Amino acid sequence: MRLTDIWKRNIEEYGPYPLLVFQGKEYTNIECDARSSELAHALVELGVKRGDRVVVTMPNSPEVIIAFSAVLKAGAIIVPVLPLLQTQELHYIFQDCKPKVVLTVEMLWTKVKEAANGLPAPPMIVTLDDPDSLRSLRTRMEQAPASLPTSEVAENDPAALLYTSGTTGRPKGVVLTHRNLSMNAEAAAEMAKRLPTEFERVGLGVLPISHAFGFTMMNVALLLGDKVVLLPYFEPKKALEAIERHRVTHTAMVPAMFHALCHYAEADRYDTSSLVACISGSAALPPELAEQFQRKFNCLILEGYGLSEAAPIVTATDPTKPIKLGSVGLPLPGVRVAVVDEHGNPLPPNEVGELIVSGPNIFQGYYGKDEETRQALRDGWLYTGDMARIDEDGYVFIVDRKKDVIIRGGFNIYPRDIEELLMSHPDVLEAGVVGVPSPKMGEEIAAYVVVRRGAQVTEVELIEFCQKRLAKYKTPRFLKKVGYLPKNMIGKIDKKKLREWASEFIPAVQS
Repeated sequence: MRLTDIWKRNIEEYGPYPLLVFQGKEYTNIECDARSSELAHALVELGVKRGDRVVVTMPNSPEVIIAFSAVLKAGAIIVPVLPLLQTQELHYIFQDCKPKVVLTVEMLWTKVKEAANGLPAPPMIVTLDDPDSLRSLRTRMEQAPASLPTSEVAENDPAALLYTSGTTGRPKGVVLTHRNLSMNAEAAAEMAKRLPTEFERVGLGVLPISHAFGFTMMNVALLLGDKVVLLPYFEPKKALEAIERHRVTHTAMVPAMFHALCHYAEADRYDTSSLVACISGSAALPPELAEQFQRKFNCLILEGYGLSEAAPIVTATDPTKPIKLGSVGLPLPGVRVAVVDEHGNPLPPNEVGELIVSGPNIFQGYYGKDEETRQALRDGWLYTGDMARIDEDGYVFIVDRKKDVIIRGGFNIYPRDIEELLMSHPDVLEAGVVGVPSPKMGEEIAAYVVVRRGAQVTEVELIEFCQKRLAKYKTPRFLKKVGYLPKNMIGKIDKKKLREWASEFIPAVQS
């Protein structure tokens, strides 16, 4: 199935209904489908053809969803780009994928134009929001037919080029086909159907649609006939207002959003009793936070795991089966997982190794990077770079990123274990742990913590807290209280930046 077929199935199965609610206005599925066809014709008039790359960078809005569908209908490849990226980051992506067109909004025009400066073949930059602007495609769309353009795109043709966050180096373009993305969305929708609901499904869209997680959850919503209340960005007050006003039944968020809602001072003022389930992904969800959120909002948390290279969902919590705290659930239908040692040999249940994944959702390769592709794809398996264990029932437990593992005196130390322990302390809100190069031990452990407002706990007391509960070699040598932890655009702790911070401890390690 092609991704464009999801819209056709949605309309055939559910008929006309309000698909989106955005800033007080409803948009039907029929309207969105027609607008995307008009935009597809406008793109074709601009010279976009099969296989061309089209960058879409704009805040959450109906126009983003319409743009994604339009690019695919034109036979081109979507390149979703988070609107918060800086000029030099945009420039690198433009240089790498060589887009024919960039679809954006007036607010971002100057930044996008600067990012395109100096390119051998600059893309055409057009906007969708201001009909009075000469840069806008609105007039072209109004004159275009609302019928589907003729397209010869096949299910194994590339549909999207998703750029990784680049936390361990330059971002890489992940090539995903129509089949990769549609099969993954279908499998995730099948898992979601197992959640019993006796009322209208109303989702809250707070994830950036330009991120792999948000993109796929929108496709899942189309397959399930969901009504989606879309917010331009996440803000606890706006999210709680939307849940109360629209009787939201479910949402997908990253751990930083769960944390923000849990600690929002006025959360109890809002009626959130309609919430049935919240999906967590993109980063590790501390068990303490999961339990706290479920108690506070009387809502089930279904944790999952994925990565862009897997289109992106690999595992999810099955609500019809026992839920194991700390697990990211079971593989989606059609997806296989295994844990292997450094030589690629399978490991028995509950032993920690690198998680590998196989299935119809696995990407085709990194755009223009053959060597990196060969390293990631071996014998039909995607090597994720994540350390995990799989128990005797097939449940997956993510331990840490392979590149984040600290090796101290020959012992492997998983930062996530220390982070979760620190966050179990009543005075600690967040924790981030990284390694510091050491000539004697290989690496030493450095921890950064954000404490609750008014907390009097000292750094020494927190180290002692760890010493009483961890083996000595796992205890942080350095611990520092900070006002915030660096995070990437999706709310995941930026370990690359945290390691830069930890360079302050290098003189102490070397002395």
